Amino acid sequence: MSAQSVILVLGAGPNVGKAVAKKFAQAGYAVALAARRAESGKTPEGYRSIKADLSSPSLVPSIFETVKSEFGRPPNVVVYNAATLTPPPDVNSLFSLPSENLVRDLNVNTISAYVAAQEAVKGFDELPKETTKAFIYTGNILNTKILPVPMLVSLGVGKSASAYWIGTADATYADKGYRFFYADQRKPDGSQMDMGVDGDAHADFFWQLASGETTVPWHATFVKDKGYVNFSGGRP
Repeated sequence: MSAQSVILVLGAGPNVGKAVAKKFAQAGYAVALAARRAESGKTPEGYRSIKADLSSPSLVPSIFETVKSEFGRPPNVVVYNAATLTPPPDVNSLFSLPSENLVRDLNVNTISAYVAAQEAVKGFDELPKETTKAFIYTGNILNTKILPVPMLVSLGVGKSASAYWIGTADATYADKGYRFFYADQRKPDGSQMDMGVDGDAHADFFWQLASGETTVPWHATFVKDKGYVNFSGGRP
């Protein structure tokens, strides 16, 4: 793998973000991480760290500018791993959640991701044609399964909205070879992971997706140690 390849992980936490960074760094990628609790500068591992609050979509372009300035080229792999939810004040009442909280969570779960995809495509357009280019969004089952749990509403709204534009983008940019994935780890029976999300499993699957994989559809449901598994009954 060329040392010039660059990955940007937005929402780089201690589980998925850490594992993905390690996996790609070991493969020769230059790594940039952006997170609200990060300190700007260099991490002990040598990654470029950028402090950024993704509840403010207007800040996203500056993250990409920093990455390009640091490495001399835009990232060819972008992972959007940020997510948030705000429980309604009355956990039994869906509409007790103030609209301003829904807007803030939607900014993190969807709007900043959308802006990141905009910036990613600008960068992809600058890169050599033969370079693999992928935008990977860390999803979950909420884009296909509605759970009667009011505390999940802001997360479910964001995941569902993001899945729509990710699927559209993957089809729209297919002729350029740009891939967009909604990556969703599942249990072997296809049920949701709940709190058992596995960082290393994500890293392994994201590496597969970023390596020019063409057989995995945009709705990329996967199982640890198996990779892509189609749980949609034949639908893409």
